[in-house]
This record gives sequence, C-alpha cells and structure tokens, in this order.
Amino acid sequence: MQPTDFGKDSSGRLVKTAEGYWAFVPGGLPPKLHVSWELTATISRADRALSELAGVARNLPNPHLLIAPFVRREAVLSSRIEGTQASLSDVILFEAAEPTDIKGKSDVLEVVNYVRALDFGLQRLRDLPLSLRLIREIHARLMEGVRGEHMTPGEFRRSQNWIGTPGCLLADATFVPPPVMEMKQCLDDFERYLHEPSVLPPLVRMAILHYQFESIHPFLDGNGRIGRLLLTLLLCAEKVLPKPLLYLSAYFEKHRDDYYRLLLGVSREGNWLDWIEYFLRGVCEQSLDAIMRSDRLLDLWRDYRNRIQSVKASSRALELVDYIFSSPAVTTARASRHLGVTHLSAQKNIEKLVNHNILREATGRRRNRVYIAQGIVDILDSPTG
Repeated sequence: MQPTDFGKDSSGRLVKTAEGYWAFVPGGLPPKLHVSWELTATISRADRALSELAGVARNLPNPHLLIAPFVRREAVLSSRIEGTQASLSDVILFEAAEPTDIKGKSDVLEVVNYVRALDFGLQRLRDLPLSLRLIREIHARLMEGVRGEHMTPGEFRRSQNWIGTPGCLLADATFVPPPVMEMKQCLDDFERYLHEPSVLPPLVRMAILHYQFESIHPFLDGNGRIGRLLLTLLLCAEKVLPKPLLYLSAYFEKHRDDYYRLLLGVSREGNWLDWIEYFLRGVCEQSLDAIMRSDRLLDLWRDYRNRIQSVKASSRALELVDYIFSSPAVTTARASRHLGVTHLSAQKNIEKLVNHNILREATGRRRNRVYIAQGIVDILDSPTG
C-alpha cells in the first residue's frame, strides 16, 4: 500500500510508522455526503422493501419459526466469503450430531460459532447496548476453538494486521488498517457515533458504520464476519426490524468483487455514494428475498401441520413439526428432550413425520440416526434470485 494509491478525496489519512510502512486511518464520522436524487430513490426503495419485511416479521404465528433457519443461512454465507466450505446441510447435521460424531470438522464449527455468536449478541442486546464491550464478547464466541483462536479472541489487536492476497507480507498488502494507537482512537470515535443521534436515514448510517468497522479492522482475525454480524445487531438495536430476518451476506457473496472494490474505493477516493448505493441495493434485494423465503417456509409449515392434523395425530407430533423449523435435523434424543417424552414416544412421533414425507433419515446408520427436514433445507439453500 503506497500514498500513490490514495487520491485527494480519500476518506482518511495515511501515517508512516516507525517500521517504515504506510497505514490508513479512517476519518471521523459522519462523513460529508452530497446526496443525489438517484441515491434518494434507492433509499426509498430499500426502505419500502424493509418495511414489507418488517410486516412479515410482526405477523409471524411463532416468532422462532423463521429466525433460526435464517440465522443459519446467514452464518453459512458469511463464513463462505472468508473461504469456509461448509454447506447448510453440514451445519444442520453437525448441530444434531452426538459429540463423538463432530470431531475434525473445523469449517462447520466456524459456521456454528457464527450462529452462537449472533444468538449471543441478540440475547445480550436485551440488557447491554451495542458497544465495543459487546463486540469483544461476540468475537470471543466467534473464534472459540477454530482457526484463529490463538489470535486473542475477544480482544482488540495489539499488533499490526493487513489485508492482501493469501500469504502476502505487509509490504505487499492491498490495505493496511490503522496502527494500534490510532486504532484505539478510531474505536472510541466509532462507539461514540454508535450512540449519538443522527439525522441520516438508518440504512445509510448502517452502510457508514459497516465501512468504518472494516477499515479499522480491530481484530487479528474474524473482522469480516463480525462486521457483517453487526449489521443484524444494528437492525434490531435500532428497531429498524422487529425480528432478525434481514441478512446481507448472500448479496455480498454474490457480488464479492464489488464488495471489496467499493469498500476500498471509500478509503482511497472517498467514494461514499457508490458504496452506499451498493449497500442499499443489497438491503432491497435481500429484503425481497427474505419475504419470498418467509412465504415459502410459512406455506410449508402450514402444509406439514395439515398433513399431521389430517390423521388426528397427537399434539406432540404437531409440536415436533414446529421444532424442526428451528432445528431442521433431529435425533430421537433431541426430540425426547424437547417434547418431554420417553425415547420410545419420541421415536414414534419422528416416524409419523417420516411416514408423511416431512422427515427423512440422513445417516443410513442403525444407531444414532439423524432425521432431516429436507423441504426446509431446500427453501433456505435455493439460490438468491
């Protein structure tokens, strides 16, 4: 990274360290924006799409019916941006497996950690504001027991990091975030802006905060995932959405080159408007995608319940139908614990769902079987439009 990479309108400043390399320190927030009518129209479209999704969230018959499946889809796609290869089915089966079955699956564990970190963050928002403290706590859970766990999980970095092609050295980096002392000041400014009132539209503010976090890059590993996870927490903390149903990783993954190019464009050229436009298009596209998937999942839920009710099955079988939407893979032991019944009764209820083509056995084993609701997985796993 060299000064010649940065134009006169850069959104921050370059500093030369004692070691001789250049690092970028982002400017203060909020930036000065010259908003066009085209951007105003994009803001309006994104707000309308998000409002429609909020209506879906408010009218859910069961608040947990869609949240858990959407969280897992987001975890897979956000981790995929970082090179993790686990599929949604891998994650769902992993979560249902016995402890002896889950060794050596580091890619899957990284995705599961994302789910745990996001669930933890949403719970903590009930009694703790979105803050640097909460970000550190979430990071500790994201990095627990996976690649990068030696890189001080839950702590902001005490040494320089950089972004570039795999294996590149600092001298060849595409982007070098602020040195540690400057990083600390940037983080204080970031937290201050998190908490102060703003006249900017909430979605524009989110785009700005996402860029700022990624440019500060305060952890030695996991910054991208934390930055995307923060978007969900912001939507809920600021009550833009009543339930966490909007996730942008599918859009970022689909347009990955643009994602990195536009973030870098803010740093180098101060090109805020192109980044914000891209971000807002993502909000619009993913809101409509979430509405479509929500409708399909709710239709499937009603269909499954109708199948079970048509044969006058017990209420336990209906309860199991609800359960598989939050956990689309189930074992007899898990069903037994959730339903509060014996293993024999749990197995009978599982078999009812198998007989009605709701569940299928996924392992081919005679013991420790795992049953998966493939219809749910297919809706979540279908490509983004």
